[in-house]
Amino acid sequence: MSDRMRRVNESIRQVLSESVPELKDPRIGFVTVTGVATSADLRHAIVYVSVLGSERKRDATLRGLTAAHGVLQSAIAHELKLKWTPQLAFEYDPTVERGVRLTKLIDDLAPEPAPSEPAPPEPAEPDDEHDADD
Repeated sequence: MSDRMRRVNESIRQVLSESVPELKDPRIGFVTVTGVATSADLRHAIVYVSVLGSERKRDATLRGLTAAHGVLQSAIAHELKLKWTPQLAFEYDPTVERGVRLTKLIDDLAPEPAPSEPAPPEPAEPDDEHDADD
């Protein structure tokens, strides 16, 4: 992938990340735009999103985002000066969910830390107040 395409993808991701929370559709839950893959001719873009919640919430969010694609494309057209405004398609990105699951598995397999022995008591410091009065 060329540097230009990488910059275009990142710019679209940034515009969408700022625009999605402003949508008023109640189906759209907590969404993170994790990536964008734009075709070489800039006519199509796959937007990868991570959705917090159950599978049903994820499906509802994807339907809401698909219904709002015109508003989001308009935001892209307004913010970015591209020859074409890409047609958006939304796909669920399972990498965040996989990462959380792997972290949990690693934590489950990690040995429990051994209880540490109590620290030995510190020696008492001499009382200098009585020595100063003498």
